[in-house]
Amino acid sequence: MRAIWKGSISFGLVNIPIALYPATRREELKFRLLRAKDHSPVNYKRVAEKDGKEVPWDQIVKGFEYEKGKFVVLNEKDFQRVDLEATQTIDIQDFVELEEIDPMYFYKPYYLEAQKGGDKAYVLLREALADGKKVGIAKVVIKTRQYLAGVKAAKNALVLELMHFAEELVDSEKLNLPKKLEAGKREKEMAKKLVESMSSKWDPEKYRDDYREALMEVIEEKVESGGEEIEEKAKPKKESTKVIDLVAVLQESLAKAQGGKKKKSAAKRTVKHHAKKAA
Repeated sequence: MRAIWKGSISFGLVNIPIALYPATRREELKFRLLRAKDHSPVNYKRVAEKDGKEVPWDQIVKGFEYEKGKFVVLNEKDFQRVDLEATQTIDIQDFVELEEIDPMYFYKPYYLEAQKGGDKAYVLLREALADGKKVGIAKVVIKTRQYLAGVKAAKNALVLELMHFAEELVDSEKLNLPKKLEAGKREKEMAKKLVESMSSKWDPEKYRDDYREALMEVIEEKVESGGEEIEEKAKPKKESTKVIDLVAVLQESLAKAQGGKKKKSAAKRTVKHHAKKAA
C-alpha cells in the first residue's frame, strides 16, 4: 500500500516523522453508461455553456462565482499566496477528553505509520493518549485543503481522523423535531426492556452490505444467462408500520426479541451437547 501523504506529527517540541495511509475502503460496484443498441461505452465531454463547444484541458482555468454569472479566476500563484504554515505537519494544538467530542465531528480515519527515527516518540504519544483517554486536536493540510483532525490511539496504531469544523455541522434545531413528551411509565419500562433484550457485544463482522451482495448475485446470474432478463423473485410483504397502540407494538417486539434469544441459547446448548458426546 502506498502512503498518500508524508510529514510529521508536532506537539510541543516533539516531532514524529510519519506516513499517512487510508484506514477504510469502500467497495462500491462501478457501472459504465452504455449505448443501449450496441453496449458502446458513453464518454463525457467538457462543453462550454456559451457555445456548446468542447474545451481542451489546456484551456480550462479555475473560477469562483462571487455573483450569479460573475467569476474571478484563480491561478497557481494565487493558491500559493495562501501561506498555510507547516503544510507537511500534523500540528497538535490541544489534547482533550475523547468522550467530550460529539462523534458527528469525526468522519474519515487514516493510519499513521512511524518513519525512520520516530518509533520511540510514536509509542510514547500512543501510550499517553490511550492511558489518558485523550485525543490530540490538530490542523493538517492535505493536497490543497486544510482539515481539522483528531489524533487517536487505536490498539498498536495512531489514527488521524479528519473532523468537521463547527460551521460545517447543520444545527438540528432547524429541523421539525418532536418536542419533549411525557411518556407513560409502562411504555418507558417496556422500551428499556426491548433495548436490553436486543443488546449484545459489538461484533463488526456481524454486519454485512446486504445490498451489494444481492446486487452481485443478480450480476452473476445475468453473466451466466448471457445477459437475458431474469425472472423476478416474489418479495415478502412488509408489515404495516403504522403505530396504533404503542404498548401493543412494544409487547410484540419484546416477545420476538426474547424468542430469538431463547432460540440462540438453545442452539448453543445443542452444539455443546454434541461436542461433549463427540469427545
